Amino acid sequence: MQEIPEWEMDEKSIGMKRTWKFKDFKEALTFVNRVGELAESENHHPDISLHNYRKVTITLWTHVIKGLSENDFIMAAKIDQLQK
Repeated sequence: MQEIPEWEMDEKSIGMKRTWKFKDFKEALTFVNRVGELAESENHHPDISLHNYRKVTITLWTHVIKGLSENDFIMAAKIDQLQK
């Protein structure tokens, strides 16, 4: 978690989550699409919520083990890189 400090534990989903706030809907949707492309290439699919027209919340957890795996942390770091 030290390498991905913006992410927080989400007890509800037994995973971790992060929320981004964008300037408008179009920018938020572009980010969602970039995350979707990354998720497909990594074959690791997060829960993605676009809400309040410009906020995106992503939740990561590994369904098979019902918790966090190393892949979730790797995916979080890769998602963070999409913003740079």
